[in-house]
Order: sequence, then C-alpha cells, then structure tokens
Amino acid sequence: MVSKLLSLSTLLGLTLGAAIPNNNGFPMPNDQQKLEIAHEAGGLLPGGPAPTSLGANSITAFQLIAFNELFETAYFSSLLHNITSEAPGYHAQNKEELVKIFSTVLAQEEQHALAAVSTLKAVNAFAPSACQYQFPVSNLKDAVNLAETFTAVVLGALQGANVIFSQDSQAGAIRTISSVIGQEGEQNGFYRVFLDKVPSESPFLTTVPAPFAWSALQGFVVPNSCPYPVSNINLPIFPPLAVNGGAIASLEPHDQTLSFTADLSSSEAAKAYIGKDNLFLTYTTGQQLPVSLGITDVKWEGSKISFKAAFPYSKYVMQGFSHAALTTSNTFDSADAVVQSALAAPGLIQVNNRL
Repeated sequence: MVSKLLSLSTLLGLTLGAAIPNNNGFPMPNDQQKLEIAHEAGGLLPGGPAPTSLGANSITAFQLIAFNELFETAYFSSLLHNITSEAPGYHAQNKEELVKIFSTVLAQEEQHALAAVSTLKAVNAFAPSACQYQFPVSNLKDAVNLAETFTAVVLGALQGANVIFSQDSQAGAIRTISSVIGQEGEQNGFYRVFLDKVPSESPFLTTVPAPFAWSALQGFVVPNSCPYPVSNINLPIFPPLAVNGGAIASLEPHDQTLSFTADLSSSEAAKAYIGKDNLFLTYTTGQQLPVSLGITDVKWEGSKISFKAAFPYSKYVMQGFSHAALTTSNTFDSADAVVQSALAAPGLIQVNNRL
C-alpha cells in the first residue's frame, strides 16, 4: 500500500511493501507509550497473571497469533496513512470518520500483538518480530475487502486456538482470546457494512485450521524479509490455491462452477500426485463437515495444475466466507483433518450478501 515498489507476485499481482508502525514506540513501547496506545485503543492490556508454562501446541498457537497481529498492525498503519494523505484511490468523503475508526483499529491490533508477544516471552518461547509486508490493493474499497477477508480467516483460526488452550488447561488464554474474537467480529461487521453487505455474515463462522491461516499469511510477507526462519513456527506452509484467477474470489449467492490453479513445485508431499487427476476439491464453510467434490478439466503444465469444480452454494448455504483445498482424499470428520490430505490451500472465497 505504501513504501517502496516490490516485484510482481504471480498470485497477488502488483503489490506495495509496508513495515509496522513505530511512531508510538511500537512494537517495544515504554510504559507511557503503552498508556497512549491504550487510550487510542479504548482499553488496557489484560491484567491477569501471565502463564508460567505453555504446552508446545499452545506456544505455536500464540506464535501464529503474534505473527498475524504484527502483520495487521502494518496493514492498518498503511491503510490509515493512505486515507489520511488521500493517496490515489483512497479519497473518502467521510475521511475524518474513517481516520477515527482505523486509528482505533490500529491501536487495538497493537494491543493484541503486545499481549501475544508478552505471553510468549513470559514462558521463554520464541516470539516473532515484524517482517516486511506486501498488500495486493490500490484503493480503499479493495483494502477494506481484503481486511474483511483476512479478519474472517483470523476469526476461523482463533476458534482452533481456543480448542488447543482448552486441551492445555489454559483458562486465562481462552478468556482473553474469546474477547479478541468478539472484538475482531465487531471490526468485520463494520467492514461488511462499508462494503454494502449484511454486517453478520452467517450464524456460525467458518473454522480455519492453523496451517491454512499460516499459509494464507505468507502471501502478505515479502520473501526472506523476516529476521528469523519462518520454520521457527511449527506449522506447514501449503502452496497457494487461486480461485477464479485471484487470491480472493468474490461470488454472487448461487450455484456455479469455479476455476482453480496452483503451483505445487514447492511441496515435497505433492510430487507423488503431479500429473494425476484423481484429486478432490474440499470446501470448508461454517461449522459444517468439509465437503469434497471431484475436479474436472484438469490440466498440468509441469508442477502447475488448473482445474474446475462445482460450488454447491444452495445445498450447503455457503454464505460469507468459505475456503477450499486441493486434497488427495474426499472424506473428513473435521476441518482439521483436511490438512493431512491437502496439496494446496487455502483458496479464499467470499459470497456476497448485499444490503
């Protein structure tokens, strides 16, 4: 969105790089700066005692949360700068209102990041720091649409984090993350109204396995820009799955056929399946069990695959956010089980429920 021009990305297209904000001392504010961030955000950091230990899976969950929150601070800092400076494509008649809203959102994301990083440091675990980021948007509407989509991914991933924390008997973490889920939901309701959509997309928001959320985040990171190996976070990275030629497919609410593409060259696990057509497209929507369909019009060019699959909107009422994966199996008893059979994921899908 702002800063230097970067190289072309085959999936995301022309992007612009951005770094996290630091005008208020973030990501390492002193006590006075923490208070200033809190006033902007509308609330202080959690006041309960930090955990003295966390299980390995809980540590990974907090590392994913921290990584995402740092990305979000960069995103909203960049968006706020573009609105404030009236960069081309970002002029808005309600500029003052939007500056107020996104200033608040930015400070709230800074609070989320500070809380996650401090939790990891409290148990002497690796805590991610900021990378350089790239965003595939060039105007206000597209920027808000992207924010609505990655927030939907976050809302799905935090569900799984709470499951892990419950298994690790981390009641305090469950309470804190549940409060963040509600807060992020408030954000997304505004984004959806801004985009002329019904604010609450569906009765049960779509769950997102942590590896799929982690993989989606990689599309916003400038390659090799993190000051540490991303393998420090113990999650697999899947090749991206483009839907209808883009990173996010925006669909009208009816049954239709979608096109998909993926480059599997970076996946060792996928090599055994290159050239084959007995694969499946698996959708996850809401809290339903995953739905797998056969794929058609399969074409291979080396390790690159293109294919089509039906989008059964009516049968499964796939309103709002869903995600898709290219899989080797077609029967799953949970969304998390899809990860074990995935070759490329997630394909991000938004079905519009317009006002």
